[in-house]
Amino acid sequence: MIINTGQRTDIPAFYSKWFMNRIREGYVLVRNPYYPNLVTKFLLNPDVVDVIGFCTKNPRPMFPYLDELKPFGQFWYVSITGFGKDLEPNVPSIEQAIEDFKYLSDKVGKNAVGWRYTPIIVNDTYTKEYHIKTFRHIAEELDGKTTLVAFGFLDIYPKLEKNHPELKDCDDQTKIEITKAFQEIAKEHGMELRLCSKEKWLGEYGVDIDGCMRVKDYERSIDAKLDVKQKMEARKSFCACYLSNDIGAYNSCLHLCKYCYANGSEATIRKNYAEHDDDSPLLLGHVKDDDKIREAKQASFLDKRITLF
Repeated sequence: MIINTGQRTDIPAFYSKWFMNRIREGYVLVRNPYYPNLVTKFLLNPDVVDVIGFCTKNPRPMFPYLDELKPFGQFWYVSITGFGKDLEPNVPSIEQAIEDFKYLSDKVGKNAVGWRYTPIIVNDTYTKEYHIKTFRHIAEELDGKTTLVAFGFLDIYPKLEKNHPELKDCDDQTKIEITKAFQEIAKEHGMELRLCSKEKWLGEYGVDIDGCMRVKDYERSIDAKLDVKQKMEARKSFCACYLSNDIGAYNSCLHLCKYCYANGSEATIRKNYAEHDDDSPLLLGHVKDDDKIREAKQASFLDKRITLF
């Protein structure tokens, strides 16, 4: 099976010690974000967990543990966008992020790490020209360190519109021009470009719109075939991404990016973070008397007879 860590929070950046405690104890408990008294227990054992998917803006806190994670397959997405502290208050600088990406690629392999440049926000500070220049700079630096880059434009979620009404989507012509420029740059540096946002009509311009985190990406990272039957039905008509079995929690990421879909108010995030315990099997808080704990059905998807590359 595949365990995901990055759709709800940034575990490598802020919860690496907790995560490794879970690896050592061999299981993790995950509270259902919509039915809080329902808790799922996942075994963290390489006999049943074929790949762990990470999505982070700062992989560095996990670096001391990479050798310990070798029994597991890994696929990493690292976001490097180039925004300033006005939008990403606690995210590492571009140059640090680039150096960390290179180090991670050398440790896990270029097929096991992808780059994300998302979301694209266009305004007076971050112009179309700024994004193209920044994307080119990062792509040049990461040449040979990855074969995959995902990009996407800002999605205006209701809570984003409420909390940060100054953030606006850009016009379609700007999206077309950015997409065409990114395609050319990605090709120059041996990277497959994929869209990760709602503008599926950009497929008319040759960009891959089928999703940024597919089973084939996990397969490529471990050089093996995975027989995955499980799928997240909520995204079935949107993309082919595999996003099931996430062990994170919403409202717990201290990057505090203004465009984030997984966070609410800063006060809520800091309150939740204060409840974190590195020794708890739950990311936030502890098991309660009225919690109902169920064990997930887990089995390896790996066909050890087949390699891909």
